Amino acid sequence: MKRMLASIGLALGLALGAPAAALAQDGDTVKIAIVHGLSGSPLEAFSKQTSTGFNMGLEYATQGTMTIKGKKIEVIEKDTQFKPDVARSVLAEAYGDDGALIAVGGTSSGVTTAMLPVAAEYERILLVEPAVADSLTGPDSNRYVFKTSRNSSMDMQAQAKALKPDANLFVATLAEDYAFGKDGVAAFKKALEGSGATVVTEEYVPLKTTDYTAVGERLFNALKDKPGRKVIMIYVAGSGDPMGALTGMDPGRFGIEISTGGHILAVLPTYKRVPGMEGAIYYYYEAPKNPINDWLVTEHQKRYDSPPDFFTAGGMAAALAIAKALETAGDWETETLIKTMEGMSWETPKGTMTFRSEDHQALQSMFHFKIKVDDNVKWAIPELVREIKPEEMDIPIGRNNQQ
Repeated sequence: MKRMLASIGLALGLALGAPAAALAQDGDTVKIAIVHGLSGSPLEAFSKQTSTGFNMGLEYATQGTMTIKGKKIEVIEKDTQFKPDVARSVLAEAYGDDGALIAVGGTSSGVTTAMLPVAAEYERILLVEPAVADSLTGPDSNRYVFKTSRNSSMDMQAQAKALKPDANLFVATLAEDYAFGKDGVAAFKKALEGSGATVVTEEYVPLKTTDYTAVGERLFNALKDKPGRKVIMIYVAGSGDPMGALTGMDPGRFGIEISTGGHILAVLPTYKRVPGMEGAIYYYYEAPKNPINDWLVTEHQKRYDSPPDFFTAGGMAAALAIAKALETAGDWETETLIKTMEGMSWETPKGTMTFRSEDHQALQSMFHFKIKVDDNVKWAIPELVREIKPEEMDIPIGRNNQQ
């Protein structure tokens, strides 16, 4: 009975969605929906940062008026509870009942996957932020989906460059057992092709894993007898403290190093265990040098008594993309917005981003870092080694934009 009622509700939403959205455009207010997880997962912090950055981005783009072309921008938020079925339902509600012109979300790659068909059903743009998986702009995606967040290939190509791989490198990977982790490891292996480096084993753990003892022993056993440089590469977003667990097991006794990408500020204190470690990061507030990032850092510090974080920058990038599209497009019909956004470049706290026309993935820089420990700073500092420009990365095209 519940499934029947849900199906009826979705069908009604589909029927009503276009008129509601049109009314939103015809009035004095245009609604943008942020559809992401606000309860039920350790990834909630990512959602909250995205929301903060998004609203600050609209403020920056509109010089504080929250108005574009005479229309007030209203931001509404929907909680997916990190459940795919809930995500589909609340996104349909945002497009239909609420009349949202554009939706932004979600946080978990697995949950966001469930949202992609809803954008096509309603023929409304879904701007993916901050979910990462390559598959979100892959064959199962559609032409209504754009993505400002980086993808797994960017993470892993940059991470591979930071490791300086050659035939002397042996790697074991540790990732979470869902789209984010699996896409990440696949991209990492692809990035190592031709370098001579060897991936000797892959370990996947369930979300919310806290005990890494058994998996750590398997990783150590797979690497300990290899002749060259031995590295465990961790690609985990929200499960416990794998780096702490593995370093606590003393990998150095086997000559094994730990490597991972950057993370949010709340996690960076754990990186003090690995001074000198090199990796790649999406954003650290001291890395980019541009006026937008300067404004974000200054204002965020003033308002929240802390620097902006990983996904704050991502949320701001998404808002600036939407603002640029709305300002540039001749009208705000979906087809016009799609044509405007394909190939569009815009400025963000990270620097210039560009929506690739073929699959709508935003091409962007990554940052190679080396961990510096300063006793006067409560977290480890991912000190910039160099910016890795988009043209240095060969990011696979996920799909054809006609799909």
